[in-house]
Amino acid sequence: MAGCIGLALILLVAIFFISVYLFFPMRTNILLLGIDYSEATNAISRTDTMILTSFNPWEPYLRLLSIPRDLWVMIPGVGENRINTAHFYAESQANGSGPDAAMETVRLNFGVEVHYYLRIRFEGFRDVIDKLGGVDIELTEPMGGYEPGTYHLTGSKALAFVRYRQGSDDFHRMKQGQFMLKAVYKTMLKPKNWLRIPTVITTLFDWANTNVPVWIWPRLLATLLRTGTSGIDSRVIDRDMVSPFTTPEGAMVLAPNWAAIKPMLIEMFGQ
Repeated sequence: MAGCIGLALILLVAIFFISVYLFFPMRTNILLLGIDYSEATNAISRTDTMILTSFNPWEPYLRLLSIPRDLWVMIPGVGENRINTAHFYAESQANGSGPDAAMETVRLNFGVEVHYYLRIRFEGFRDVIDKLGGVDIELTEPMGGYEPGTYHLTGSKALAFVRYRQGSDDFHRMKQGQFMLKAVYKTMLKPKNWLRIPTVITTLFDWANTNVPVWIWPRLLATLLRTGTSGIDSRVIDRDMVSPFTTPEGAMVLAPNWAAIKPMLIEMFGQ
């Protein structure tokens, strides 16, 4: 009897510590950065993709907020400029400093704590898709240069889909990027692709830089497994939340309407 009680206590303690490990701290915010082609020896490039991601292991939700690259904001140490240039200016001064500059710019302007970053080169995204064996998409409306229908895209075609702008604008491109992330996740969930996942992850980190600690990844995985594709809350700062204008230098940019943006930030990130 004493042995059974002791075993039960050990099991309860183990469950407690596993629960603490998986679910605390409650919320983690990660800034996803996609940079354009640059020399292999540096990352001096603009972040043409910026997605603020948030998850809480207690909740079966993953939140994605795409930020327009032409959003006109205050960049620490630089002044007012497009938000996608924060990374470029920092990397031009010191190799490896771009992600921190991008995170600090988001913190300053959005008032949202950004804990970590994940930065990937666009050619790396293409390679990841190829290692997955391609990605399946199902369109109910025209998107990314494709008519409604079901398609299987290679890495090059998936990258072209994400970056497609003909006849559209950057707001459509942001939605295409989020759509592709969901499609990749859905493709990975198919049993026939499970054996490919280790290679996909290895390839991702061959092309990516991140400061996300090893102990955070199981929490993210636990959230994704609970969430599924239906639990992904994906939004963009859309054209109703900005005002286009031209700078004195002739650049066409977007002034943020914080009165419209802030309520969404509070709803998504609690800030």
